[in-house]
Amino acid sequence: MNNEIDKCKVVAFLDVGTNSVRLLVVRINPNLSYTVISEQKEMVRLGETEFLDGLLAEGAMERAVRVVKNFCDLSRTYGATEFVAKATSATREASNRDDLVGRMKEVAGLELEIISGLEEARLIYLGVSSGHNIGKRTALFMDIGGGSTELVLGDQNEYSYLDSLKIGAIRLTALFVKRPETPVPEEALVKMRKYVKSALVRTKREILQRKVDQAFGSSGTTVNIGEILTKQDAGAHPGVIRHSQLRKLIPYLAGMNLAERRKVPGINPERADIIVAGAIVLETIMDELKLGEIAVSQRSLRDGMLMDYMSKLQEPLGYREMSVRERSVVQLGRACSVDEEHARRVTAIALELFDSAAKKKLHTFGDEERELMRHAAFLHDVGDFISFNDHQLHSHYIISHAELLGFSSKEVLMMADIAMFHRKRVPKVSAAEMRGLDDDERLTVVRLSTLLRMAESLDRSHSNLVQSVRFNKVTKRSVRLIVTAMGDPQLEMWRIEDDRKAFKKAFGKDVQVFLSSVEG
Repeated sequence: MNNEIDKCKVVAFLDVGTNSVRLLVVRINPNLSYTVISEQKEMVRLGETEFLDGLLAEGAMERAVRVVKNFCDLSRTYGATEFVAKATSATREASNRDDLVGRMKEVAGLELEIISGLEEARLIYLGVSSGHNIGKRTALFMDIGGGSTELVLGDQNEYSYLDSLKIGAIRLTALFVKRPETPVPEEALVKMRKYVKSALVRTKREILQRKVDQAFGSSGTTVNIGEILTKQDAGAHPGVIRHSQLRKLIPYLAGMNLAERRKVPGINPERADIIVAGAIVLETIMDELKLGEIAVSQRSLRDGMLMDYMSKLQEPLGYREMSVRERSVVQLGRACSVDEEHARRVTAIALELFDSAAKKKLHTFGDEERELMRHAAFLHDVGDFISFNDHQLHSHYIISHAELLGFSSKEVLMMADIAMFHRKRVPKVSAAEMRGLDDDERLTVVRLSTLLRMAESLDRSHSNLVQSVRFNKVTKRSVRLIVTAMGDPQLEMWRIEDDRKAFKKAFGKDVQVFLSSVEG
């Protein structure tokens, strides 16, 4: 397959789980970037009663088929011509699973693939790891579903251990909660903990032999527990679940009847009957694996299905070796059809300015600020995708609203501001335009956006005339900038002169620009 596909195509990914069906519809562009068109989720409780008799209930299959047909019809309205559908725990364990697969084919026109627990774990790993900046650290990935829980160890690029355990929120509820409408008795909580501990014995031994640097929890159960804790605990950090918080939350939820539990702030009412069992699974795993806290991930199996699909296309050179941050930045740029050659040239000039300024002690920024500069420079013109006029404002909107994986919300905001001010008037450090940033972060934006402004000016003609730039001869009041270029960079030199005022405002020094020519 070539580096690029011939034309755009729309692909629908369906995760037919024990509790819900999830849909992800994606447009894959010729340059192998992708655009998410739609995400949908519908609870169907496919695994209800199954864990007692080994059969998918008739009503549950009807609900699942109806929802899948609706999702397929919706996907086709978006132009989907390819469908990837995976079924997990409830379907793979049911003795009548072939009945469900046949109905999906007949009613929805869908080929449903039943995957193993280890394949489910692998896809979850791909989905979650591709959304977080992990690097070479070892992370534990934990996904608590309705019928099974997947546990994976791995770093950014590969997993080292996969496991799938038959413990899940619906399964434990069916086995141990006899009257879901009433409070969950202590006896049931004890039995559920014992059941989970027993299932974990072998996995616990494997994982505790290794050093785990961080842990991620995914799936609807974990996400909803995080939302409840954020509402319940004033000291809670959004996106983080602490073991100590969970120990207090479980008796609080278990002591309520179903009607009361549905009214708990932050809870998804549709999960109220299974949330206690799900919390028991999470709390017991954290206890047994000695995890003080986990980070909540919004990513899941369907994201892994997309990542797996994309990996089978021949990606542009070096794409696989990029960090998760760089991949997400390049993906956004290509989705917005940036002039990649110009973007990379401006980035190179901006980094030369950054590094040269650091050597001359014009700033004290480090690797973190340099990385923000690099990514903001690559994305500075994404607003052209909407309109060239005021494109810096459009760039700010696109960057700040994009799903830039691996970045914190503060980092995304700073990159959006840096991109905006590369062309817009450089603000004062105290400007209200930079909402959500403290004074140090605002100063960072002012200085980095000024260097980006200068870098853009030095490739104004998009002709790659400027070969190198460096600051030298710094005095108390001024600094010299040497620009080495081929040919006649008249437009670049004219534009860089316009940036002197912005430089003085950002760095407190006049800049004197000198041109040095090289033979072509």
